[in-house]
Amino acid sequence: MSVTRRPYALLVVLFLLVIGCSAGAVQTSDPAGPRAAAGPGPSAAQPWSVEPLRHPAEIPDIGPQTLAQIPAEARQAVVVTGQGPDSNRSTVVLYDLDDPALGWRPGAGPWPAHNGMEGWTDHHLADDLRSPAGVFGLTDAGGRLPDPGSLLPYDEQSRFAVSGEGFLGEPLEGSFDYVVAINYNRTPGTSPLDGTRPLGAERGGGIWIHVDHGGPTQGCVSLTEDRMRELLLTLDPAKYPVIVMGDAASLAR
Repeated sequence: MSVTRRPYALLVVLFLLVIGCSAGAVQTSDPAGPRAAAGPGPSAAQPWSVEPLRHPAEIPDIGPQTLAQIPAEARQAVVVTGQGPDSNRSTVVLYDLDDPALGWRPGAGPWPAHNGMEGWTDHHLADDLRSPAGVFGLTDAGGRLPDPGSLLPYDEQSRFAVSGEGFLGEPLEGSFDYVVAINYNRTPGTSPLDGTRPLGAERGGGIWIHVDHGGPTQGCVSLTEDRMRELLLTLDPAKYPVIVMGDAASLAR
């Protein structure tokens, strides 16, 4: 009996081994086979580390209409935010766009500033005592004092001297020791003293960033002397600087 059963048992073992190997071969050769249909394996218990999407940072509190006015090549923006449409007090922050992938980053400020006596306007007129709201280029500088190292073209002139009193009785002397021309109704590439008015004399002009005299302005933006010097050393014509100015509500549009 044992002699006849051994070959039979051996055949059964060999048959099972052949079937097992062939079945395994089918499973490993078919990528859409039972393993794929069964879902993820044990490694799925460890979730992948996915980096969150990063969007380039925009200038805070600047709305789409205002943002659309900033030229594509601009990589410096002096943002002047007025406290209200009729307020002559504002805040200045300088933003840089050194890496478009990261977006706009604050580079200096916030600095306290003054603007026009009567606040802001979307349609500036001569002698309305309001600062023009909008986005304007910054291409030219100058002043009564020698050039502190301005990157913008600098026109040193004694004609920048000013005297008299401001709206609050404060002395105006020294207000134009340093100035940066705001390209509102003027010809870029000329001295801030240039009187050409492309929009006509009735639309005003001579809108500058200049040294603060402790009170509201005729329509300019004013900063303390140390901040003006810092601004002159920072604004870089290679970065096509602009000024974004207006009351907070108008800038948020």
